[in-house]
Amino acid sequence: MRLTIRGWTALFVAVVSLAMGWEFGPRALNAVVVPLAVVLLAGLVAVGRADRPEIRRASVPEGFVGDRRTVELEIESSSAVSATVRDDVGEGVTVLEGDDETTAIEDGAPVVETTLAGEGRVGYEIRLEERGEHRLGPATITVSDLFGLVRRRFADEGTTTALVYPRVHEVRSGPGSDIRAVTDALAGQDREAFDHLREYQRGDSLRDVHWKSAAKRPDADLVVTEYADTEETGSATIAAECAPDRDDDLATAVASVAVHLLEADVDVGLALPNADYEPGSGHEHSRRLLAAAARLEAGELEAGRREEADVMIRSDAAGTRVVVDDRSIPFERLVGDPDRTTTPYDGPGAPDRRGRDGTDGGPDEPEVTS
Repeated sequence: MRLTIRGWTALFVAVVSLAMGWEFGPRALNAVVVPLAVVLLAGLVAVGRADRPEIRRASVPEGFVGDRRTVELEIESSSAVSATVRDDVGEGVTVLEGDDETTAIEDGAPVVETTLAGEGRVGYEIRLEERGEHRLGPATITVSDLFGLVRRRFADEGTTTALVYPRVHEVRSGPGSDIRAVTDALAGQDREAFDHLREYQRGDSLRDVHWKSAAKRPDADLVVTEYADTEETGSATIAAECAPDRDDDLATAVASVAVHLLEADVDVGLALPNADYEPGSGHEHSRRLLAAAARLEAGELEAGRREEADVMIRSDAAGTRVVVDDRSIPFERLVGDPDRTTTPYDGPGAPDRRGRDGTDGGPDEPEVTS
């Protein structure tokens, strides 16, 4: 507990007034010293009797780079005092200015002016800037008397985290796209069940070319065979590795390909340098895979884990490449427009919009933003 600058000023004025009263008479003493002494004493008693406030932190929903989130702290105090709450914020998030005048930003940390009386809640807005798991807290609470003469600081040790997913780009999957044949095979298409013929497009596998039709019509364009879907769900494991300082690029590619396969009804698992996930599907599994991509660390896989994977993604100084069936595809070619991103799912804690500010969840169907 200590005096503020205002408190020291009041004490100085009281001492000077006391000296003047001693010199010129008690009337000056009573007019200045007594009120100041009463106010200082009341402030010392009020702040000295204040108990340590109890802080409980609400969890922060995960999101994508560019999303906004609200950080809330529930504070319980046994006495009514004015307080200044400052929350330490780690790297990877930015504190946003609030609409009211009670929240300020000092050295990148939010500072909230409030009054503690029983249970209360304070909060501030942040924008998610970088992939990863970022620390929020601990908080310090400085309580003061009504006139701001005396203050006392309480330090809390509690923290929480903000989990930021990598950007998820829309993977081109139309006829002739680089990943279409792979997706169809993994999704459980029956190559014995003929569906229809269509015109050949760049990127189609040569094994799907209908050579009998080509032989009958040598002057016509090639056609490829489309196969019927089966009722069985395919399964794929994505293995990923990268050089140091390439983990963000790798995480973006892993998340984009995983979400694309999940939306194609493929059960997806991951083999990462720091974690393994069994194949699965559904919203909760999608969130687990996105969380894994958020926490992905740089490193290399063992040879056996690479060989067991259906899809291999590598990122190094030469770029990011997706390897399927010994075919290496630049990730940039899979996504086409890198500014286009997709929202893969909806629900509690779901992302707002990839790389864009917002607070509302996405629609039931996949949303494409640009």
